[in-house]
Amino acid sequence: MKYVRWIWRRFDWARSAALGLLFLLLLVRIWDHELVQTFRFQAFDFFQQLQPRVPRQSPVVIIDVDDRSLAEIGQWPWSRTVIADLVTKTSQAGAVAIAFDIIFANPDRLSPENIAEDQVRLPEDIRDALRALPSNDTVFAQAIGQSRVIVGETSIRSVFGRTGAPVEGPRVEYGFLGPDPTPFMMQFPDLVRNIPELDAVASGRGIFTVRPDTDGVYRRVPLVMSVQGQIRLGLSVELLRVATGGGAFAIKSNAAGIDGVVVARQLISTYRDGTVWPYFSPSSQARFISAADVLKGRVAPERLAGRLVLVGTSAIGLEDFRATPLDVPMPGVEIHAQVLENVLDKTMLIRPNYAIAVELVTIVVLGLIMIVIVPFVGAALTLGVTAVVMGSYIVASLNAFTNYRLMLDPTYPTFAVALIAAFMATANYLREERERRQIRGAFGQYVSPDLVNQLSEDPDRLILGGERRALSILFSDVRGFTTISESYRDNPAGLTHLMNRFLTVLSDAILHQGGTIDKFMGDAVMAFWNAPIDHPDHIRSSCRAALQMLADVETLNVERAGEGAETDEEVHRIDVGIGINTGDCVVGNMGSDTRFDYTALGDAVNLASRLEGQSKTYGVGIILGGDTAEPIKAEFAVLELDRIRVKGKTEPAHVFGLFGDETLARVPEFQKLSSLNAQMLDAYRAQDWEGAETLLRSIEEAAVAADIPLETYIALYRVRLAEIKAAPVGPEWDGVFTATSK
Repeated sequence: MKYVRWIWRRFDWARSAALGLLFLLLLVRIWDHELVQTFRFQAFDFFQQLQPRVPRQSPVVIIDVDDRSLAEIGQWPWSRTVIADLVTKTSQAGAVAIAFDIIFANPDRLSPENIAEDQVRLPEDIRDALRALPSNDTVFAQAIGQSRVIVGETSIRSVFGRTGAPVEGPRVEYGFLGPDPTPFMMQFPDLVRNIPELDAVASGRGIFTVRPDTDGVYRRVPLVMSVQGQIRLGLSVELLRVATGGGAFAIKSNAAGIDGVVVARQLISTYRDGTVWPYFSPSSQARFISAADVLKGRVAPERLAGRLVLVGTSAIGLEDFRATPLDVPMPGVEIHAQVLENVLDKTMLIRPNYAIAVELVTIVVLGLIMIVIVPFVGAALTLGVTAVVMGSYIVASLNAFTNYRLMLDPTYPTFAVALIAAFMATANYLREERERRQIRGAFGQYVSPDLVNQLSEDPDRLILGGERRALSILFSDVRGFTTISESYRDNPAGLTHLMNRFLTVLSDAILHQGGTIDKFMGDAVMAFWNAPIDHPDHIRSSCRAALQMLADVETLNVERAGEGAETDEEVHRIDVGIGINTGDCVVGNMGSDTRFDYTALGDAVNLASRLEGQSKTYGVGIILGGDTAEPIKAEFAVLELDRIRVKGKTEPAHVFGLFGDETLARVPEFQKLSSLNAQMLDAYRAQDWEGAETLLRSIEEAAVAADIPLETYIALYRVRLAEIKAAPVGPEWDGVFTATSK
């Protein structure tokens, strides 16, 4: 039951809401809105821009209908006889296969029979001669039939839902390696085909349609798709299939989608919808041969021999340029060429079907890390942890791309981490603000009633400035408070309740003895006597308040131990160290015109703070400065402890331990202990090390008899004596110990 409560306390509203936010972020990623896609795609583009592919010498060549070709040959479209000549010369130069990124959907209007019909003023004999000539399309078909030519087809998604005529003509055999992949493919209801005369003699037919992503950039190219219910290959892989013998192809799939396409006896991995992500290299003129150069015989045969040839257009007026991830448009035919280069060089980018699962798991893991860690750290560390987590994932994503061509989205997981971290940091801030308000409300009651009364009677005292007074200043602090607060890390209300109880105990003792509480500093308290009202016996009152504070804290420890036993919870003991010093100070309202406190300043205040820190060194609950101890040491149970030079001061100070009031001071056992302690200090300062060591043993016995805890004090002097024996001091030694800590 204890552990259930422990877990429940840590599962607060902020973490619950953060888990809900994490779940919502996962749903958004699964939905994959266009905005999410756009950021992911642009990140992949940036990776390619950082490190574009470096192409090696490729067997792919583009015969380009460029602006120079139009200037030499004539405006587009050219006569089919010209294109037939282009095919013939390319084939004779040794090209393995030729694919057209151009469609010939209508008969050539420049065929002889068309001219004979259009030109009615021609003599009849000339018209008859023209009708007797073969059509340009026939000439082109003959050239295609004598070569390995793949005609291009295009497919579009009909805006009005119109469905074209069913696909006719030769079909390529294919098979499925796995479940039916058709539902995952891009679906195209329309097909724009070449004229039947060309289609019938072509060695292959490839779809050159490439859809841009939502931002208009062409990143993915479909290798396989469903057109009017039939499985078709893209232009680039159809060219590869025909060039390697024209065999059947296969589609490998699983329950998540398409794994790849088997063409030319190799598996080309694809995304789940049958598309590939080409690893782009910059557009290069080395890929292009001007169509005019081929037609005019200006191309060396080795430029085409043994090559896979794509025929396309880059002339400005033909508008076949596409935006690419490299942020530089390139002709559409060059995208198909880059696909072939990636296939042949095995450099295709990989976006596996399991990528979304990896990204979702990453979001969950990194999100949970932030949900667990952020509530325990501050704002600066939260920022640092968030930056490290986000940066590490981005570097991992970039490394996966650089070394393995693996594309893992660096944007959405880092966005999710940043959003969760911001939410948790905001929740931290709201929780801390709530706790601060609670603590401020609880501490407000600890302003001295005497000061309140005086300010009520004389509001003019609420001005800046001060007066010089002799004060007794008290500082108290909790030993090991960090450990106590850590035990309440996930229970701030419990820590607030404990602080209220604890500070009430200290405040009551101070106020009961007429002291003024200057401030609370977390678990520490500063108070002083003899201001703002006169207090002639301020030294004795401060000492009695300190003794009462220790006694009341011990009572609180007993109460908390009983409460812990009832609830079976671990309870840490509270030990308090107190330092008191007396001296002249400046006391009054200090601060700015708009915010000030009634406080004390001066060297005596600084020494009181340092003395409180030395209570742990000597193992004594209350440490007194010399000016505080001298007037009362004959009445109270006081023992001199040392002459020390505290940190930040050059002048040595006598320090004393306060162990009780007049009652303890009159006990014979304490009087014997006081006498032995004085003798030991005299021997120590006289460099009588053996005598001091003997007296320490007597002090140890006397302390046990007087029930005074001096174990730490005795051990400290024994260590000093051992060190002095090992490294003797000189005659100039003054017996002053220099404290190295506050």
